[in-house]
Amino acid sequence: MTTQELALKAVEALKAEYPDALCSLDYEDPLQLLISVRLAAQCTDARVNLVTPALFERFPTLEAFCEGTEEEIGELIHSCGFYRAKARDILGACRMIKEKFGGKVPDNMEDLLSLPGVGRKTANLILGDVYHKPAVVTDTHCIRISGRLGLTKSKAPEKVERDLWAVLPPEESNNFCHRLVLHGRAVCIARKALCEKCCMREFCIKAGVE
Repeated sequence: MTTQELALKAVEALKAEYPDALCSLDYEDPLQLLISVRLAAQCTDARVNLVTPALFERFPTLEAFCEGTEEEIGELIHSCGFYRAKARDILGACRMIKEKFGGKVPDNMEDLLSLPGVGRKTANLILGDVYHKPAVVTDTHCIRISGRLGLTKSKAPEKVERDLWAVLPPEESNNFCHRLVLHGRAVCIARKALCEKCCMREFCIKAGVE
């Protein structure tokens, strides 16, 4: 079986297991998603979803964020960890979006990467979920499960991203990554994979090994 054939099997198995491939972060607009993803670094999505209602109530628009301070943002996101750096990036990104991009979250990789605190994972998530473009979001679940399946031999996010681009149908890539997150939380757990419950056990090269 080629790597591309393996990828297609994984796509279909996960699609059957998790029909609704949705981002686990709560948001109402592109800016809220961008900010939520920054908060999710070294923090669970569940914790971020507890924090953002108060944050977005206090700062309901881009203009409101731009008029805010790092200190006030930091107080509202304190429990997400690394709050000083995150507050600085959030404020900096909002001001750049207003001043450089006309108040709109960019819709291309180059411009997204120019924003403070935005890396390829965040940029791909915005491109896929907001602008419905092909995207590969290489979070920890994606990297771990892709390796266990044999879709990549690397643990470096950018290399994993390239490997998945090479074998995934573009129109399936974004939802595939969302489904890997769901599968990683429920079945293909980092500390101990529940291979007997896995919808991909028949073709996973690591099934029953770890």
